[in-house]
Amino acid sequence: MLANFLTPAYLPFAIAFFVMIGIGLIEAVGLGLGHLDLSADVSVDGHHGVLDWLGLSGELPILIWLTSLLGCFTLAGVAIQQSVSTFFGAPLTWPLACVGALIGGGLLNVGAAHGLARIMPGYESSVISTDDLLRRRGTILEGTARRGAPARAKVVDHHGQAHIIMVEPHDDTTVIRAGERALLVRREGRLFFALAEDDSLLQSI
Repeated sequence: MLANFLTPAYLPFAIAFFVMIGIGLIEAVGLGLGHLDLSADVSVDGHHGVLDWLGLSGELPILIWLTSLLGCFTLAGVAIQQSVSTFFGAPLTWPLACVGALIGGGLLNVGAAHGLARIMPGYESSVISTDDLLRRRGTILEGTARRGAPARAKVVDHHGQAHIIMVEPHDDTTVIRAGERALLVRREGRLFFALAEDDSLLQSI
């Protein structure tokens, strides 16, 4: 079997197998060190139904989905070549085998992806949108924030990760000095606008 796996008829499936192993190692290292985000936003407007059916609804990290697909492609390809060899004495040429493996492996991966998504309910990415920082309090690090003269501030997200941002007061007459805290209420591009802690509007909330 191993000798057959290295022949031209099986070569695409051997390549897929080794790529699958490589991605699996990347996933293992990323999960162990906590430095890699294994998710990706693969949704496309107007195609949510197809993506959900394929198992790409966002519940399963894209690298795990791809690893599963490569594994299913390999299994389907080897099964096709072995079956054809048994009945006809020789395997298919690799292009024909790949077509069959893509169809069979793709269908097999639909079930595998949904099964994996059900046993991984706790997956959560620590990557956040910039807008997720709104309605959080930040601390001015240095200088004084005035309208037209932003200052650097530090804000901590709900994952405990610190972000350095530029902040201006929401009101024209307000100033926020170094060491003071403020509530981020809106942003324009990379610039955030905030209400100072002693702002009457903030204290009334």
